[in-house]
Amino acid sequence: MVKQKKEAVYTKHERPRLSIADEFKDIDVPEPTYRWMNRRREWGIRVKPSKKGITLDSLNVGIYGEVPMTWTDKSRNPRGAIPAKGRPPVGITIKDKTDLWAENAAVLYEEAIQRRWAPATDVPWDSVKQLPEDVEKSICQVCTVLSQYANIDIEIITSWQHQMAYGYHEVKQYLATASFDAARRLEAFRKRALINGGGLGLESPCQVNRLLLESRGGWSEALAGLTLTRGLFTLTMCRYLERHAYNEAERTIYTNVIQDLARLISYGLDHLKFAIAHDEGKRPSIVTTLAIGERMFSRDLRDPVLRESLAIIFGGGIAGAKREGMEDFYRMLDAWVVEYVDACNWLNIDRSVERMPRVFDPSRRNEEASS
Repeated sequence: MVKQKKEAVYTKHERPRLSIADEFKDIDVPEPTYRWMNRRREWGIRVKPSKKGITLDSLNVGIYGEVPMTWTDKSRNPRGAIPAKGRPPVGITIKDKTDLWAENAAVLYEEAIQRRWAPATDVPWDSVKQLPEDVEKSICQVCTVLSQYANIDIEIITSWQHQMAYGYHEVKQYLATASFDAARRLEAFRKRALINGGGLGLESPCQVNRLLLESRGGWSEALAGLTLTRGLFTLTMCRYLERHAYNEAERTIYTNVIQDLARLISYGLDHLKFAIAHDEGKRPSIVTTLAIGERMFSRDLRDPVLRESLAIIFGGGIAGAKREGMEDFYRMLDAWVVEYVDACNWLNIDRSVERMPRVFDPSRRNEEASS
C-alpha cells in the first residue's frame, strides 16, 4: 500500500513568501504611454493662498469657477474634470441651479468647519447643579423637543442632498456641515436632558416636522419650511433660552447652537432669493408652502407642553410661569413673527401678520386660544 505524501501545512507566519518580483515575473506589463497626461481642460491655473488660506471660494478660477444654470453631466464627475464616456448615469433629480444654489454656500462651509465645537469637551458640564424639580423637568422637556427638531433636520437635509448634482459642490459641502450641526444639536440636548437626573420627556406633536418630512415638491419648498417656519422659531427660542440659562453649560450650548442655526437660515434665505429671482414659478410655490406651514405651526402651538415648559423656565418655576413666564413666551413668539415677516418681505413675499393664523397676531390671539 502506497502512502500518500501529505502536503506541508504552514501557519501564516511560517508560509514561504514570494518576492514582488517573483509574483509578477510571468505578467506582461504594457509599455506606459502616459496619454492621459495630455488630457487637460485648462493648464496653468494657480490658486494663491490669502490671509485666510486657500478657501473653497478661492478655487473658483478659470473654468473651475463656471457654474452653469443646468448641470447636464449625470455622473459624479467633479466640476472642471473631464467626464468619462460610457458610464451609467447617476439618478440625480436636482440639476438646475435655481433649485439649490446660494452664493454664500462656500463662505458658510468655511465658517462651519472653523467654528465647529464638541459637546463632549467644549461644554462645562460640571456647572450643571441641582435645580428645582419643576424647572428641571421643563428644561428636560424643551431639550426633548429640540432633540426631535435636530433629528428631523438631519433626515430632511440628507434625504435631499444625495439628489443634488455634483457640479454644485459648494452647496453639497455646506449641507454636509449643516447635517453634522444638526447631529451635534441632537447630541448636546440629549446630554443636557440626561446629565441632571431628569431624562427625556414627551414627544411633541410637531405637525410641521411631519409636513417637512413628507414634502416632495422640491428642495426650495422644503428649505422654506425648514428655515423660515421652523428654523427661525428654533433660533428665536434658543436666544430666549440663552437669556434664561441656569448654568454655564446651558449658556454654552445655546450660544453655539444659535450660530449653527444662523448659518442654515442664511443659506436658506440666500437660496430662496436666488430661486425666486431666476424662476417665475418658485414664488407661488414657496408662498403656498409657507401658508401651509403657518397653519401646521399654529396647531403645534395649541399643545400646552412646549408652551408651559418654556413659561416655567422663563418664570423660574410654576409660580412665575403663570404671569412673567407666559408673558415672556408670547414676547418670544412675537419676536419670531417679526423676524419671519421681515425675512418674507426681503424675499418679496407677502406674509403679513393679517394673513397668518390668529395665534401669531397679538390683537387676535385670544380668539385663537378660545377657538
